[in-house]
Amino acid sequence: MSQTITVKIKLLPTKEQATILQEMSKEYISTINILVSEMVAEKKSTKKSSKDISAPLPSAVKNQAIKDAKSVFKKAKKNKFTNVPVSKKPVCIWNNQNYSFDFTHISMPIMINGKAKKTPIRALLVDKDNRNFDLLKHKLGTLRITKKANKWIAQISVTIPTVQGEALKVMGVDLGLKVPAVAITDDDKVRFFGKGRQNKYVKRKFRYERKELGRKKKLNAIRNSKDKEQRWMKDQDHKVSREIVNFAKVNKISVIRLERLANIRQTARTSRKNEKNLHSWSFYRLSQFIEYKANIEGITVEYVNPAYTSQVCPKCSEKNKAHDRKYHCKCGFEKHRDLVGAMNIRHAPVIDG
Repeated sequence: MSQTITVKIKLLPTKEQATILQEMSKEYISTINILVSEMVAEKKSTKKSSKDISAPLPSAVKNQAIKDAKSVFKKAKKNKFTNVPVSKKPVCIWNNQNYSFDFTHISMPIMINGKAKKTPIRALLVDKDNRNFDLLKHKLGTLRITKKANKWIAQISVTIPTVQGEALKVMGVDLGLKVPAVAITDDDKVRFFGKGRQNKYVKRKFRYERKELGRKKKLNAIRNSKDKEQRWMKDQDHKVSREIVNFAKVNKISVIRLERLANIRQTARTSRKNEKNLHSWSFYRLSQFIEYKANIEGITVEYVNPAYTSQVCPKCSEKNKAHDRKYHCKCGFEKHRDLVGAMNIRHAPVIDG
């Protein structure tokens, strides 16, 4: 079994290289849009090769543009041409046979004086835990270069083999707002993850900031504030998911079980003060981060039905509503409410088998 993920690397091109990459990215997108419009007009896929395209791009990049254009056309055809996508964001893609990476430079053919020349561009691989460094030792796929906020980013797809654990050892994980995540293993080892109060404080701070900016009608500043909040939230999800998977590794877990939190915003009951946080927090993204990080380590992720996981007593199966964060049952069982959810998730029915 294997999994494909994307590793991001910061590029540090010279001014000349940056100008070339900018021009090539525009040409690449323009070539795709032209090919798609031609195929839509003829209602059939193109038979053009790199020799038939006059754009100032290396032949390898032209071939990739043709491949991407065919993919776009296929999707448009499936929708009976009711919606034909038009690419706008400049980007350039090389397949894995036309670039190399030595952990300090990425070398790929770029256009210099009208000719394609394989050129090394300095790459900065910043990773405190060396995870990206280790990932890039596996099989590399396509290279995608784009510009984000005046920074050049290289995205490399990496195919990683995954090995499933031998013994079946299950860990339940309950996701929430006040406690971002709580996990419990088969042998009752417990760990709480994240800082719910800090998360809510930071989000309130961003909302207050945007309210003040709205009064001053600073629309660009409001958009920047939203982007900054999203980046912060995404970083929190990455940190929490990494800690959960590391905890699973230490305890030799082979299966992590999560709730399938579909339509949580429509079905969950919450207090008025937590409602805004519920509607802005991405439980799905955190679940996805946990899943792909776990798969890399050979740990399977399963999803269970979330119904009554925080109400059913793990000891006698009676339903009780928790008061604040404490769960009490007539049988004498007492635990933290989220911990009760994690305990029930361990043994809840797995969705889709």
